This record gives sequence, structure tokens and C-alpha cells, in this order.
Amino acid sequence: MKKHSCITARVLIPGMLLAAFLMGCSMENRRTRRARQHAFIEYHPLLDDSGRLRLAVKDNIDLKGEVTSAGSEYLSRNSPPAAHDAPCLAIARERHIPIVGKTNLTEFAVTVSGENSHFGTPRNRFDGKHEVIPGGSSSGSAVAVKTGMADVAFGTDTAGSIRVPAACCGVYGLKTTFGLVPIKGVVPISPKYLDTVGPLARDIDHLAQGMDLLQRGFKSRYATARASKPTAGQIKIGRLYLDGTDPAIDKAIDDTLAARHFKVVPLSPAIKKSWEQAQKDGKVVAAADAWLSNREYDDKKGVSFLTKAVFALGEVQYHTSYAAALRRRAQWQQTLRQVFKQVDFIAVPTLQNLPPKFPFWGSTVVFELRVFNMQNTVGVNYAGNPALAVPIPLPAVKKTVPVTSLQLIGRPRSEADLLNAGRLIESKS
Repeated sequence: MKKHSCITARVLIPGMLLAAFLMGCSMENRRTRRARQHAFIEYHPLLDDSGRLRLAVKDNIDLKGEVTSAGSEYLSRNSPPAAHDAPCLAIARERHIPIVGKTNLTEFAVTVSGENSHFGTPRNRFDGKHEVIPGGSSSGSAVAVKTGMADVAFGTDTAGSIRVPAACCGVYGLKTTFGLVPIKGVVPISPKYLDTVGPLARDIDHLAQGMDLLQRGFKSRYATARASKPTAGQIKIGRLYLDGTDPAIDKAIDDTLAARHFKVVPLSPAIKKSWEQAQKDGKVVAAADAWLSNREYDDKKGVSFLTKAVFALGEVQYHTSYAAALRRRAQWQQTLRQVFKQVDFIAVPTLQNLPPKFPFWGSTVVFELRVFNMQNTVGVNYAGNPALAVPIPLPAVKKTVPVTSLQLIGRPRSEADLLNAGRLIESKS
């Protein structure tokens, strides 16, 4: 009997240990640590290490067979799976690029801190303490590429929703020219004026690969841009200084442009005044269109108070300021056309300050407005031009993060030239 018990123990104990180990692996996986702390809503990592490009897609872009949640509890529970891919995914599908998942975002992509109370807020590890905001609305996309869970992530940008999280997480983000990439199959905010789709990545090479999945022939355009202007000294940048910017950020931008030997010229106070008005008008259009596109969800259970507050603000803006803001749009576009007769790009900080920490109690309307007022991005959407957010060193002491973000703004359809300039900044030569 004793012998039988020993044999049983010798068989059962290793089996129990193996089961415990496998259970531990399963718990560790727990959807790969809840998709590495909420960067993804749905995550499907590659099972092999084949070196293939891994693409993540923001979950306001339709992916056939999956529910498009737009970061919303209500949509995730009440929407059927998408019948078709969004057209912006066509090239990636043709090339059999593996899509590793749908990335998290702020609800309906209408707030800027990156907070999502239903799916969890993507954790930005940039400060080493997980305390600073990831930025929104493409928060999950920025965190996914920063943490290496994807090589390229597609995001959307209506008022800065690619560039703001890129700045907060220390990655590259490209806002494309309005109308260049199709937005059918993307949950709308401002489809008539502001909405765009673009890539985020940890470096310029992967960003270029991402852009080549969104625009046919981009690879050859980028090669042409590199050959045309292989050195920074051939590129003229108009530097725009804006009130309220942290002096350390302005200095970091100036030092970076000087170190790379770009030709830099200051832009006039008149351009600054036009910029400030464009920022105001862009905010009005973004808020009003958010309400116009999503007002059917105003009274839905499962839509957060914060999102409903944004919609309510948009309704007010629509009735008081929307028409006037749209009337000034053509003049702003004309102003930029004149500037780009003198310079190749405009340089401004992506954010006026470093990304803040979340309040202890989470995001609020006041906090979201504070972050929204930090961005220098929506005026670019208002014009329709492309812009690139580039991480640059911030050597100042006692800063929460060691990097800030330079935004380069270009002429319409100058994405290849922007990435070439970004390459020259990245190269440190």
C-alpha cells in the first residue's frame, strides 16, 4: 500500500507541478498581461519570430469580422462585427501584413488625455512611473509601438490625435494631408474637414513603412525626397514661437535644429497671430463636428459623462461659433500657402509643456481642457496640411521625461519630404 502511494505521488506531484506551471503561464499571459496594460482592446501576437512587420490598428477603424468599439462601452456591446475592412487597410491586406490587434483609444476619440474608463487607460511608461498621460485619442497606438508590441500602428488625427500621444510617449507620429488616405470605415468626428488616418512608429524607418501601407507609391516618393535633399543644410525651416511654451522645450527645439544644420528663419508676428486664430477656430470645428457626428449617443447608457460633456460643448460651439470658424478657414489656408513660398517647413512644439500626470481621481472635463489647450496641433488639421511629430532630447534637469516633441508642418502632400526631414533629425549627423 505504501509502495502504491509512493508511485502515485511520483506520478501526481510532477503532474500537479506542471499544471501549476501552465496555469501560471496562462495567468501571466492573461491576454499578455491585459495586452500590456490596456494598449490593446483585442491583441493577437504573432506566434513566430519571423521578423515580419507587425501592424496594430486603432479600434475606430473597421476590421472585418471584429466589432469597432471606438473605445466605447456602448458601441462594443451594441454594434455588430464590421462587414468589411476600412479601405485604408487595403494595401496591408494585399501584402499580407499581420495585424496584431485593435488598439485602445479615448471614447469616440474625442478627448486628449488618453483616459478610457471602460477598457482601461493605456499605461505610458515614458516617465518610468506610469504616471504621465499617454495622450489621445490614439493612446493605445502610441503605447503599442513604444513598448514594441507592434512595429507600426495606424491612428486617426482630427485635432492632434496622432501627434499628441506620439509626443506624450516619445514616438513618431504622422498626420497626413486631409483627403490623402480614405476615411470610409472610420468612426467619424469631422469627416468633411478634419479627420485623417496616419501611422505611428518608434523610428522613421518604420514610420515610412507604415506610410507605404497607406499611400501607394510612397516608398518611391520617400526615396526621391531623400535623394533630392540628403542634407539638412538644403532645408529651410520657418520657426514659430508661441506664447505659453515651456522655455526648455523651445530651447530643445532650437538646439536640435541648429545641431543638424537646418536653415532656420523666424516667422513674423503676423503669422503667429494667424496661427492663434486658426487654433481657436480648429477647436470650434472639432468640438462642433464631434457633436454633429455622434449626437445620437447623447442619451445612451454606457457612454461616459466625460464624453457626453464634450458633445454638449460641441453643441454649444455649433450654435454659436461654427459658421464663423468655417468662413475663416480659406484665409488660413492661403496664409500657409504664402509661408510655404518662403520655407520648406514650419517648426513648433507639438505640446507647449511636457505631458502632465493624471489627477489622483482620474480625468475630468477641466483636466481634458487643460491638456487640449497644451496642443499646437488642431490648427494644422483646420488647414488640412500634413505634420510630423518628432521626439527630440530634452536635457533640462528636473523634468518628468527626457524627451519632448518637435512638430514639422509641411505643404499639402509633402509627407515624403517631412519624413526625410525627420530622418535627418533622427540621424544626429
